[in-house]
Amino acid sequence: MSGQTRLAGVIGWPVSHSLSPRLHGHWLKEYRIDGSYIALPVERTDFSTAIRSLQREGYRGVSVTVPHKEAAFAIAHRVDDAAKAAGAVNQLIFHEDSDIEGLNTDAPGLAGSLREAGLSLIGRPAILLGAGGAARAAVLALANLGASEIRILNRDKHRADVLVSNLSSSCDVDLVPIPLDGWRKVAGDTALVINATSAGMKGTPSLDVALESLPKFAAVCDIVYNPLETGLLKRARALHLKTVDGLGMLMHQAVPAFKAFFGVEPKVTSALRRELESALHG
Repeated sequence: MSGQTRLAGVIGWPVSHSLSPRLHGHWLKEYRIDGSYIALPVERTDFSTAIRSLQREGYRGVSVTVPHKEAAFAIAHRVDDAAKAAGAVNQLIFHEDSDIEGLNTDAPGLAGSLREAGLSLIGRPAILLGAGGAARAAVLALANLGASEIRILNRDKHRADVLVSNLSSSCDVDLVPIPLDGWRKVAGDTALVINATSAGMKGTPSLDVALESLPKFAAVCDIVYNPLETGLLKRARALHLKTVDGLGMLMHQAVPAFKAFFGVEPKVTSALRRELESALHG
């Protein structure tokens, strides 16, 4: 690194599994930028101290992953509308005079991934599995894509009710909380299903929902990217339904962060996907 090297990273606990250093490293090499992007393992109790230290050390900012997204929202001096709606931040940008800007790029990242897959929801309903932070971002993405109705299914219906209450004023689409066992009643005309839970991550079982109840034109998206083909997506492929894995969201959500950190708006390419797929399989 030179004295002019631009510094950024991803902060989380744990964070060693993150593909973000590989992703940003690909773009740094492609655009020949004097920059460094590293994994920063920080425990929950040390988050604010770490952020101040990184600012003093000249970092341009950090991507934020679990369990720090809500703490990042709290520490930011200003946040964008998506972060306000989600109550969470996944990018912190450090400006002069110690000013911290918080962004939530999960919603545009998911929307970008679904558009890349050729999906359009205009006038059609969607099912969202989950009611946590990722689900909040998914609601904004689905509204942006023109869904006529978003049916939010969660094991704890109260959490789905809270999500609907918090987001109803943030998007111009009908949000309907439904118990998880109400799946068969609402699946028949659904154009897209999104799993916004951690179910299906490496070492965990995927959600057991009857994909056979979906129409043949439906698509299934899983925001989990490790493994790349979750149990949910594998069952959807077996039924000849269109599938969208979580790698697209990961790549697209990183675009505004890279631009803020390193001054160049990067492109999501097939070469980038191949490198990340190789990293996952390796």
